[in-house]
This record gives sequence, C-alpha cells and structure tokens, in this order.
Amino acid sequence: MKRSDIIVAAAVVGVLAFMGLVPGALDIFASLSRRYGYGMSFVKFAILATFGECLALRLTTGRYSKPGFGLLPKMIVWGGLGMCINAAFTIFTAGTPHVLASFGLLPSVDGLSSGSLGTKAATAFTISCFTNIIFAPWMMTLHKITDTHIHDTGGTLAGALSPVDMAGILQRMDWGVMWGFVFKKTIPFFWIPAHTITFMLPAEFRILFAALLGIALGLILAFAGSKTPVRARA
Repeated sequence: MKRSDIIVAAAVVGVLAFMGLVPGALDIFASLSRRYGYGMSFVKFAILATFGECLALRLTTGRYSKPGFGLLPKMIVWGGLGMCINAAFTIFTAGTPHVLASFGLLPSVDGLSSGSLGTKAATAFTISCFTNIIFAPWMMTLHKITDTHIHDTGGTLAGALSPVDMAGILQRMDWGVMWGFVFKKTIPFFWIPAHTITFMLPAEFRILFAALLGIALGLILAFAGSKTPVRARA
C-alpha cells in the first residue's frame, strides 16, 4: 500500500467518523441539503463522483492523478451534473406517480409516502426506470463529451472552458461500448436497482445516497473510458 492510499483511506475514515460520531453533524448535513439542495448537490457530486474517477485511475495506473487528468475541470463538470441529477429526481419523483395513477395502478399520487411497502417499492422502481431510461443516457453521453473535451485540452481549466467540438467528439465516440456496456449493462443491472433503493429513502437523504453512488458512477464511466480510448482528431 502506497502512502497516498493510506492518506486517502484515513481521510475517508475521518469523514465517516465525523458524520457518524459527532453529535448533530448528520442533522446539520441533512438540513443544509434541504435548504440548499442544488448547491449541496454540486458539492456532493463534485467530490464523490470525481473521487470515483480518481479511484479508477488508481486501479489502472497506480496514481490518483496525473498530468492532463483535469481534476478541477472534472469536479466542476460533476458538480453541474449533480445539479442536473437533483432536478431530474424532482421531475421524475413528482411526475411518475401521476402517470401510474392515470393508468389506475396507484390509488393516489402519494405512492412513496403512503400505502404498503410493496406499493412504495413498486413506485420507487417505476421512478427509477423512468429516470434511468429517459434521463441517464443523455447525462452519461454529456459526461463522455465533457470528459473527452477535458482530455483534448490537456486537463487545464482554461482549456476546459474553451468551445467544445460537440460534433467532432460525437463522431469519435465508441458507441459500441457506450451502448453495449454503459447503457445496456449498467443501467438495467446496477442503476435501476440502486436508484429503486434511493427513491425509497426519505427525500432529504436521496441526493446524499445518489451522491455516494456517484463514486460508482465515476468508476463506471472512467472504466468505460478506458475501454474507449480517445481517437486522435483528424
């Protein structure tokens, strides 16, 4: 184990110990998440999803960062995506029960807060399906575009803020891997079950749990990136 591994492990344990052992820490965190939902979503995903990418880099190269990795640009992108995920959760959590009720599949639109455990689980599963089928592919594709742009511009903040060659990057992407691995495998076998659990949690803890899953998201998308090497621009 390298010194960097010890430092990272100690930091993770320290944060978990602080949240779990310091009286009121978790309550303050939950209160901030309710009052400043989008700002806290930015912070959670900027830290946790980027940490997932750093872990993936550690597993593949032995380092948590390297020249051109673009740590700060990645954190900004993940923070923005975290805010989009928060908005998507709001939209699909509010809208899906109305769809189910319109088909007579729910007695009311309060499927997550009333009824039996089975009703709550079925509602949460349907919300997760809608979220991951309608929203997730667009979000994952956008991440791949921004990640490639960060790679192309040397991982610098100034480069990341330069105009994005959307059409060029889309043409260079390996859609076989995006479909065959990211969409076809991770969405039905990981994300839909994981977010079913997410939507069964109290509202103030959903984004926190989703942000923790952001570590897995960073790992998955970084792994997909390692399977889809960026082709040189013509």
